Amino acid sequence: MLKKRTAILILLALALFGLAAWAWTPDLPQADLDAKYMRQPSDRVELRAVPGVHLHLRDTGPRSAPALLMIHGFGASLHSWEPWAAALSETYRVIRIDLPGSGLSPPDPSGVYTDARTEQLLLALLDQLEVPHVTLIGHSIGGRIAWGMAARHPERITRLVLIAPDGFASPGFDYGQAPEVPASLKLMTHVLPRPLLRMSLAPAYADPEVLSDRLTERYFELMRAPGARQALLARMQQTVLSDPRPQLQRIKAPTLLIWGEQDAMIPFSNAADYLTALPSARLAALPGIGHLPQEEQPARGLAALQALLRESQ
Repeated sequence: MLKKRTAILILLALALFGLAAWAWTPDLPQADLDAKYMRQPSDRVELRAVPGVHLHLRDTGPRSAPALLMIHGFGASLHSWEPWAAALSETYRVIRIDLPGSGLSPPDPSGVYTDARTEQLLLALLDQLEVPHVTLIGHSIGGRIAWGMAARHPERITRLVLIAPDGFASPGFDYGQAPEVPASLKLMTHVLPRPLLRMSLAPAYADPEVLSDRLTERYFELMRAPGARQALLARMQQTVLSDPRPQLQRIKAPTLLIWGEQDAMIPFSNAADYLTALPSARLAALPGIGHLPQEEQPARGLAALQALLRESQ
């Protein structure tokens, strides 16, 4: 009986060890990620006005053309904009960035990931690139950062494009309070099995076929850049929402909302809140599309964006 019990304990220990080995997800070497996902070494620049901060960016299209600045959402990277950037770079200067601690941008050495800090870094980047004003395009939390910049720095923003922007508190959440990050999310700094990540990404797409193995691999690998997961958690913990309406009402730039009607991450119904606060804004509603129009069906959202750009020239 004792031998049998010992054998069972050994088997359980081996099973737990195997589970831990399967789930353990260490960071990947930065050099390997750079080799796979970076176009050229000069695409990662140090901000002269904020020493120690390095941003990965893509700057394409004619330098003398009107500039567009694209800001990705939570857990994403500048690669999310690839189809739009390829089409727009023929006519516009298209600047895409990885937020600090996302994609190939190292974590912010200050450890600060508030919207105010991000805004400071983006303005420093535009100054360094000698871009006086831009059309600002933001998705999800990138949208929240974009409309904040448009409200506080109207002289720098000629047009504003918000794709499923964050900003209004979800039911059950209050303004002025930092969110409680579940312990299960904190575990992701060490444990992030690929199937679990794929499961968390799936609700962002109305069409499950869009989430291919290749797309999953890109998200999976870039989230394992050194310090990236800690930076994502820090950004989440430092996000304290305030009622966006007073700031939104200050925005003067022509504004376009692009929203997938099947968005399961930030509900399409939030578009009505933005339209109420931004009476001059217009909405491009996209039936059958989820939270990532620029990845799921790029051509549909792009058409609305190009119409805005043509009208405002």
